[in-house]
Amino acid sequence: MEVAIIKYNAGNIHSVVHGLRRIGIEPVVTDDKAIIQAADKVIFPGVGEASSTMAYLKEHKLDELIRNLRQPVLGICIGLQLMCRHSEENDTDCLGIFDAEVKRFVPQKHEDKVPHMGWNTIHSLTSGLFDASMEEKYVYYVHSYYASVCPQTIAQTDYLTPFSAALHRDNFYATQFHPEKSSAIGEQVLTNFIKL
Repeated sequence: MEVAIIKYNAGNIHSVVHGLRRIGIEPVVTDDKAIIQAADKVIFPGVGEASSTMAYLKEHKLDELIRNLRQPVLGICIGLQLMCRHSEENDTDCLGIFDAEVKRFVPQKHEDKVPHMGWNTIHSLTSGLFDASMEEKYVYYVHSYYASVCPQTIAQTDYLTPFSAALHRDNFYATQFHPEKSSAIGEQVLTNFIKL
């Protein structure tokens, strides 16, 4: 099983490597297009800012590469956001894989914190990425922007507003939460992705 993690100018790749090692997978971290295209599974993780990251992907032709992948692909955090149509973060056109708009959380009350950081539950699960036992279980988030609920939403979380905790279209999957930091539930999500 060859698992490629796309190497680009966004952080968090090392924790994804460690998360995969915990489930017995030794991934390759690469920006080599041939290696990515040949992999059985591809992971597109990241923590970063939308416009500079999209500019980097376009400059290195990784945007075209990602859109044209045919094997299962898993986006994580900003990976999910960049797979959507558009992000409010610096008015950024993204990859357009998911028909969702990425918006900034708007605090309603003084105690509302942005970024949304810490543990929250997922619900309305509808994909092979999840087991029924994961309904209302806690996963770990760190984000100021979220993907709106859309026809490709396969899990939701409520924080200030309902949003897409995960998305799925064809061979593309993505989670806004960090499975690599979400304890046993996150490891199960990664395991389910590897089994797809």
